[in-house]
Amino acid sequence: MTTYPAARLTSLTQGYGSRRVIKDLDLSIRPGVTGLLGPNGAGKTTLFRTLATIAPPRSGRLELFGKPVTGERQARRARRRIGYLPQDFGYYPAFSVTDFVRYCAWLREVPSRKAESATREALAAVGLADRARDRMKSLSGGMLRRAGIAAAIVGAPPLLLLDEPTVGLDPAQRLDFRELIRSLAHAGTAVVLSTHLVEDIGAACDTVLVLSDGRIGHSGTPRQLAELAAPAAPGDSPLERGYMTVLGSRRPNEGAAC
Repeated sequence: MTTYPAARLTSLTQGYGSRRVIKDLDLSIRPGVTGLLGPNGAGKTTLFRTLATIAPPRSGRLELFGKPVTGERQARRARRRIGYLPQDFGYYPAFSVTDFVRYCAWLREVPSRKAESATREALAAVGLADRARDRMKSLSGGMLRRAGIAAAIVGAPPLLLLDEPTVGLDPAQRLDFRELIRSLAHAGTAVVLSTHLVEDIGAACDTVLVLSDGRIGHSGTPRQLAELAAPAAPGDSPLERGYMTVLGSRRPNEGAAC
């Protein structure tokens, strides 16, 4: 049985130019669903890019699947086991949906003997099996997002990073998405979900992290976050009020990088 976390950050600092975005961060990510909340500029996207090995740490230590990532060779090996859906992802408009997901499987080096079935399974999981032959350029915004989720989960990577995955999904599709990530977590996947939709965190996540000004302002269960709610905090639910209470104690810097 695996005892090490899927990802571990130790004293990690990250940034752009002269600006530090993530500051001396310690974090471990294990199987289950971890929700990441934070205002714009808190460092969520920067954290995802670091975990996905796109941006090497400025300082500190990054371990993926129990091994330190100290250079491009280790990063390339780790990427085979990471599914990443950025907030904005690129695609060839003329590709069919199947072509797009199969191409992402190839990039992750999913074995060719498994790629075809893995592609079909990923498309079925996001409800796009009947649109498999459609061109990417013909898809609606919500369908594009589901195609991106399929590309992230194809081949069952053990670490899944999803940045605003439910943008453009209707309520029924968001419910289906929650069920999907619960099933992935039950199978042993470590899922990290970043969103501004607090209700998705409450419904789907085992752990919630509040990132503010490049630091973790809170780590615990959604229920524990809700219990922090100050009586006068804004919000339409205990979880929203708990989140706003944590942000009130750690005000983000204006104009911080994402």
